[in-house]
Amino acid sequence: MTSDLEAQLRAASLRVTRPRLAVLAALHDRPHVDTDTVLDLVRADHPTVSHQAIYDVLRVLTDAGLVRRIQPAGATARYERRVGDNHHHLVCRCCGAITDVDCAVGSAPCLTASDDHGFVVDEAEVVYWGTCPGCTATSAPSSSTNPEGNR
Repeated sequence: MTSDLEAQLRAASLRVTRPRLAVLAALHDRPHVDTDTVLDLVRADHPTVSHQAIYDVLRVLTDAGLVRRIQPAGATARYERRVGDNHHHLVCRCCGAITDVDCAVGSAPCLTASDDHGFVVDEAEVVYWGTCPGCTATSAPSSSTNPEGNR
């Protein structure tokens, strides 16, 4: 995997550094993580990496298009490796879980503005809000009790 990550950095005209490789590796199987989680994951192998270094690496990787930064309303910024496909997100109002959802219609930007005001639209960001299956299950009333409280 390291050689693939190195190739991605080089293709984006970025120097290959240990912190950049570590951040890309941390995000590989863990989409939608915040900066503190990235820091914890990276420090597992590189204990001296600073918080500021992680912020800097995330910014550089986002600017280069290797990482996508999302920030649903009221939530901390999250980072993911899935880039370039204009997918959207489902966010649980209860636990904050975030999951990817593909475009509903067509190719990017997959939505047409009712009035684009002359803009050339190339991306649409949609966030679906609701309750995830786990939170729905824990908040459902017990099936062993009827509304009157009788069994």
